[in-house]
Amino acid sequence: MESRVFEPARLGPVTLRNRIIKAATFEGVMPDGLVSDKLVEFHRRVSAGGAAMTTVAYLAVSPEGRTDKRCISLRPEALDGLRRLTGVIHDNGAAAAAQIGHAGPVANARSNRAPALAPSNGFSPMGSRLRGVSEQDISRITADYGRAASLVVEAGFDCIEIHLGHNYLLSAFLSPKLNRRRDRWGGSLENRARFPRQVVRAVRDAVGGRVAVTAKLNMADGVPGGLWLDESVDVGRMLESDGCLDALELTGGSSLANPMYLFRGEAPLREFGATLPPALRLGFRLFGHRFLPSYPFEEAFFLPYARQFRDALSMPLILLGGVNRLDTIEHALAEDFSFVAMARALLREPDLVEKMRKGTSSESLCIHCNKCMPTIYRGTRCVLVSGPGAGAGIGTDSGH
Repeated sequence: MESRVFEPARLGPVTLRNRIIKAATFEGVMPDGLVSDKLVEFHRRVSAGGAAMTTVAYLAVSPEGRTDKRCISLRPEALDGLRRLTGVIHDNGAAAAAQIGHAGPVANARSNRAPALAPSNGFSPMGSRLRGVSEQDISRITADYGRAASLVVEAGFDCIEIHLGHNYLLSAFLSPKLNRRRDRWGGSLENRARFPRQVVRAVRDAVGGRVAVTAKLNMADGVPGGLWLDESVDVGRMLESDGCLDALELTGGSSLANPMYLFRGEAPLREFGATLPPALRLGFRLFGHRFLPSYPFEEAFFLPYARQFRDALSMPLILLGGVNRLDTIEHALAEDFSFVAMARALLREPDLVEKMRKGTSSESLCIHCNKCMPTIYRGTRCVLVSGPGAGAGIGTDSGH
């Protein structure tokens, strides 16, 4: 009898061929900020390898909302390439998801030649100046989300994932550490959640029921004073009551201050330091362990947090975080999670889902060395895989 993992399942208006989703992770193969042949191949391998849906990351809704200039900005010039990408994914039997968002304080202002925006004025942990958004910025960015969502549907995507995690702009608004505003956008949790909820509503209004709409939500920022479960579960309740989402994908960590909280396992300090300009390498050697601390790896390490959401909510939930084994997926479904999301495991073996379905594998070969993280600057890949076609991917931003 075939496992429930490999039975078709509904996500909003979309039927997926199984319960395994490729998490959104920056692919690092868009040097011109547009779809490239390498990006198409990246997702072709994952979709041909059996995943139900592969998520394209990271698609910026505003020019200053890119992580840097290599990031795809959702504008008319990107449409033809995105259509080609979704066509290849569909040809291989998978659905296509677009992760859309605004990087906010995580953005590289120098690369974008635009200010890095945040809830409040200040500086990033790396010393970059952050400009607090105005009421006009909030209105513009909300409209940008709606416009971007419409373009994504036109490009043939089946699902939109709104980025509410990792201290990108909307996540930063949720954070009591980063959001120090005294107006209607700051202070109480209801106020801090106002902008994210407004954006989710704008996306749903723009696309109606034509595609699935999900959100990637931080359960915990992993930094002192940041968002924690006592508030994030309440944000989940707000999003459920708003009725705009088909599922929540549960994540954690801060690309701004603590990305290893998301990855767990060995911190690739030497490899990451080698990607920095020479002027920054000494400082990173001295203090890099503070930005990239090591955490012990555990299978399904976010599951204890995610269970609190499962207890509080009735909407579909997507579990991610160190999912490597078929029995883990089975247990997650038994606990009433609707889907699981994988990234590092599929970077190591893009065809892992098909291997699991056929019964030739039950566990990923990924060893959680995290040396894939620094490769985002030259094409994200597993460094243990070589030869033609190596490099379906993962990045420091999200998922795994």
